[in-house]
Amino acid sequence: MNRRGFLAERDPHAVEEMDRPDCDPAILDRTYAQFGVVNAAVSGWRRTYTQVLRPAFTKVRPNTLLDIGSGGGDVPRALARWAALDGIPLEVTAIDPDPRAHAYATSRPSIRGLSFRRALSDELVAEGAVFDAVVSNHVLHHLDAAQFRGLIDDTEQLTRRVAVHSDIARHPAGYALFSVGTLPLPGSYIRQDGLTSIRRSYTPDELRGAVADRPAWTVRTAVPFINRLVLDRRAATPGVRHA
Repeated sequence: MNRRGFLAERDPHAVEEMDRPDCDPAILDRTYAQFGVVNAAVSGWRRTYTQVLRPAFTKVRPNTLLDIGSGGGDVPRALARWAALDGIPLEVTAIDPDPRAHAYATSRPSIRGLSFRRALSDELVAEGAVFDAVVSNHVLHHLDAAQFRGLIDDTEQLTRRVAVHSDIARHPAGYALFSVGTLPLPGSYIRQDGLTSIRRSYTPDELRGAVADRPAWTVRTAVPFINRLVLDRRAATPGVRHA
């Protein structure tokens, strides 16, 4: 703990258990399985879909979306289901370089319009791929400075309409609530790694500072303890928004 108080500064060197190559595979699978519950409760993707993504789609032709670092696949599955319920034709490509995440995601029942691939974003850039929307969930805090810039660069080349990188916003109240709220989820890395993730994550002002030289990007903070880093190519005026 530093002199300014708990969580006053990022701890980018903290390591999450599920990122260790020798972590327990059974516990890792239970962690992937529980992500759907946790993300549905705290990550605000339903709101992000209705406020940011859905308005960027059309019903008159197929739309495309890329999820970078898709992990166990619960977020792209939710996005594919919501689009189908809204009558929006959406092809979702979910990528993650981790073979363990890919194995888990592809072991789940298939959903029409959703495909998983082991890949990094720069591989898709090299292929010349372009999508209507690009998203990621809880990826930013895992990246060092060079990787962060690389993701921003890749995203700007990969999206033609909108991009949303959603991540935890570091805050003592969020840390306390997550610590208590995840007690009923034993047998996984959810609680331990979630608290580590909060320590690694950005405050809204820190995230704004990280993209200060990219005025097309905005930070939106409507969902409690969640940062949404947004690139909206339909927007006329960039700036910080609270949607």
